[in-house]
Parts: sequence; structure tokens; C-alpha cells
Amino acid sequence: MAVFSSFLAPFHLFAYSTLLGTQLYQTFVMVKIAHRALPRDAFTTLQKRVFPAYFRSQSLLLALVAVTLPPHGPMSLAREKADWISFLVAGVTAALNLVVFGPRTSRIMMVRKYQEKIDAQTPVDGFVGDEMKKLNRAFSWNHAMCMHLNLITIGATLWYGWTLASRLRFDAE
Repeated sequence: MAVFSSFLAPFHLFAYSTLLGTQLYQTFVMVKIAHRALPRDAFTTLQKRVFPAYFRSQSLLLALVAVTLPPHGPMSLAREKADWISFLVAGVTAALNLVVFGPRTSRIMMVRKYQEKIDAQTPVDGFVGDEMKKLNRAFSWNHAMCMHLNLITIGATLWYGWTLASRLRFDAE
């Protein structure tokens, strides 16, 4: 069984580092650069395509990290059930973004786009109708939920990384 753990451990570290790197890059680099560099319509179109893929890959990588966790040895969390809380928190928040808030935010974003065209047909410049105000509030709330859930997922991933790093042993020969 120790041989199996020794082969699984590098895959686990690779999956974890890929998960954390993806989360940090998407959240703190790619979104910021795209928001500054692209016009609003292009940014909206990009985000509509990127975030579903990001939430899917985040969930898949979380599952891969959990599956590749060695069952025995210094990297094993089997001894400490409380350490699984970080996986549970990350899994629940990532799933909420994947299944609930990500799709809802995208849908409202598209409905808002359509409502902008309707409101633009009124003779008053800068007119914002009641329907658009409702859509803006719904979008803001759902978008804020996505952002906060994503930050909680990253925090839980970092928490797991901290516990993982505290278990690593380097045998000097």
C-alpha cells in the first residue's frame, strides 16, 4: 500500500497546485486584465464563456485533489477528519457557483442586455425602467454571491494547502 501512496502523492500535489494556480490566475489576474482591456460588451461576452468553464474546471480539480489523496503516509488526511472540512467547504461553495449562482448570473446578464435594447427605444436619454432596475439589483446580488463564494472556495483551498504543507516530510538521506 505504501508503494501506491508514493505514486499517488505526486499526482495529488500536481492536482492541488493546478487547482490553486487556476483559481488565483482566473480570479486575480485574468478578470482584472480583461476588465481593463476590453470594452464592456466584449468583456461581458468573454465572461459569459469563461466562467462556466472555470467553475466546471474548479469542481473537477477539487474532485481530482480529493480522489488522489494518498490513503496512508504523511500526506494522508485519514487521521484527521476535521481536515476534511476544507474539502467540504470548497466543494459546497464551488458547487453552488457551478449549479446555482454562475448560471443565474449569466442568465440575468443576457436578459439585462435585451432590456437595455428595449429601454434604448424610449425617447428619454439615459432612461432606466423599473424592469431594468430589478434586473440590475438581481444581477448585483447574484454576481456578488459568485464572487464571495469563489473567494471562500479559494480560502478553503489555501486552508487545505496549509494542512497539506504541515504534513509534508522530507527525509534527508
